[in-house]
Parts: sequence; C-alpha cells; structure tokens
Amino acid sequence: MRANSAGYYAVSVEAKICGLTRPDDAAFAAAHGAWRLGVVFASGPRVVTTAQARAIVAAAGGVPVLGVFGPQPLQTMLETVSAAGLTGIQLHGEHPRHVARELHAHGLEVWNVVPVRADIDLAATLSAAAIDADALLIEATASGGSGGKGIAIALDLARAARVAAPAIRFVLAGGLTADSVSEAIRVVGPAAVDVSSGVESSPGVKDRDRLARFLENVLAARSAA
Repeated sequence: MRANSAGYYAVSVEAKICGLTRPDDAAFAAAHGAWRLGVVFASGPRVVTTAQARAIVAAAGGVPVLGVFGPQPLQTMLETVSAAGLTGIQLHGEHPRHVARELHAHGLEVWNVVPVRADIDLAATLSAAAIDADALLIEATASGGSGGKGIAIALDLARAARVAAPAIRFVLAGGLTADSVSEAIRVVGPAAVDVSSGVESSPGVKDRDRLARFLENVLAARSAA
C-alpha cells in the first residue's frame, strides 16, 4: 500500500460478491473475476438453504465461498459449512472470542464484521475484532441488523478505520455500486470490497450488467494501483 500525492491510498484490491442465491449468478461472478463469494445464513431476504449453498459452491468454479452467519451456535455453523462445502465464515453480530479460534482450528477462513460510527474508539474496536480473524469487514452502523441494506459508510470514516487497522486485511462494504466503487477504493484503500444489494435487480437476484461493471471497475482500480 502507498499514498499518492493527494494522500489517498492505492492498493491491489479484490472483490467479494455476497448475498448470492442462484448458482448462475455465482458462475457469472466467478467468470468475471470475483475473488470471494458469499451466501447468507444469518437473516434477511437472501437467506439460503444448505442445498442452495452447495449448488452455489459447485457453480463457483473453485472461487472460495464464505457463509454469512449471525450469532448462531458454533456447531450449527460447522455443520452447515461442512454440508455446503464452504471455505470460511463471515461473522455478524456478537460472538464469544473463542468462536473464531475454533473456526480457525477447523481450517476455515474467518472474517469479522465491524459496524463503525464516528463516536467509537476505532483503534481499540478494530484491534479487538482482529484477534483470530483473517479479515475485518467494515460497514455502516444500521438498526435491525447489518449487511445487505445498501447503507453507505462515509468515506472519511472508512478511511479513518483503514488507518486504525493497518495490519489486517481490510474489507469495505455498504452501499457500494459500480458507480461508487472506484472512488471508494481511491479514498479508503481497502484490500477488498464487498457488494450485495448494489449489484441487484431485486434482493438475491444479481443484475448481470451491474455486476459486470462493478467487477470491471474494481479491476481497473487494481490496474491503476
């Protein structure tokens, strides 16, 4: 990572496409350069069954697929991951600290989701969340749970969070679209961006044009970096 003359960050950035419900969308995203894919088991209109997740994994062509879980029992998560063939888990909500450690012990990639706002101690919050995590996913604070709501995080706040967490893979999420992702990457400098509703025609149904343009713009930002 380096800063350009304007003080912004430039990184080799990757893209995760989340909230997948259809194998064809997973195959399309994988073919167009997605680095990670995601299926939801937590809550909301994009929740899938284990069978649906297994079909998405099969369509992904080897691109790792993460399962998004809320505060669900550890054993439930492990059983679902095994049955669906998932590569890792994205943890939303409150989880005991040992959960990430146990997931790691089973060879899984672990992402911790951190909703941020301006009045918290970013360094302390992110440092605690980074323990036993492979990545931190940063998004705006939202009522009624987090994820998939299309709520954009203020870029100056996201950049402050990036500066406060320099030693871990930093993933930016929330309200990103094909039109906004280039500027978000330029300002924040994440290692990856995560999108769900911003590339959809309806919840869980990815729009091919929006998805392709999003991935093209991430690739262009990577090339510029």
